[in-house]
Amino acid sequence: MRDTYALTSFQKELVELEIHLTEEQIGQFLTYYELLTEWNSFMNLTAIIDFKEVLTKHFLDSLSIVNAQKMKKVRSLLDVGTGAGFPGIALKIAFPWLEITLLDSLNKRVTFLNKVIQSLKLEGIRALHGRAEDYGQQPEYREKFELCVSRAVAHLSSLSEYCLPFVKLGGKFISYKSGKIKIEELVQAKKAVYLLGGNYEKLICFSLPNTNDERTFVVLIKQRFTPKKYPRKAGIPTKKPLS
Repeated sequence: MRDTYALTSFQKELVELEIHLTEEQIGQFLTYYELLTEWNSFMNLTAIIDFKEVLTKHFLDSLSIVNAQKMKKVRSLLDVGTGAGFPGIALKIAFPWLEITLLDSLNKRVTFLNKVIQSLKLEGIRALHGRAEDYGQQPEYREKFELCVSRAVAHLSSLSEYCLPFVKLGGKFISYKSGKIKIEELVQAKKAVYLLGGNYEKLICFSLPNTNDERTFVVLIKQRFTPKKYPRKAGIPTKKPLS
């Protein structure tokens, strides 16, 4: 069955990203796809199930972080609001040295993530059930990660409050944004980013391969410790974003 998968374009785009996968890693991506479609039949994981679209809009989208960050320099990574495991699991497959923590607020998604981790025989990765507002106050996780990432759909002010408390000094938070981020959102989030100990480092804008789908990476660097009062209690960062 796997011989029927059309991988030529996927492999070409990986080369352009300077990502070189073994046959085993390609097989892990295919198993991941099969589990995703199987579980999606009885559980809402993704609206994208077409093979080619999953390759581009989930896998390549996740891996395109190499346009913003040299992954060889990263060891510890947290994926906040990981959902079906994007970008965290895709990054673990491609960059197996990463020590990855996946965080999601829905327990049934965490059950799926654990199934993927087990089936792909991934090591150095764990899935946690809970909210960023709670874990961000726990000493075991607070300011412990070199890199925090999120594909979650939320205003940058809220995302920064969810994510920057996890980042150690000198580390980064990279937000995956669909489309070109509006200048207004960057301006509105500037105070929040500063209050949380961060600063803008750069923006990376690009289009997904063979599509008109635009993407933006917002890269924040952690320059100061996050005040203890952040993140605020569950739900508040979304209802009342810092401004």
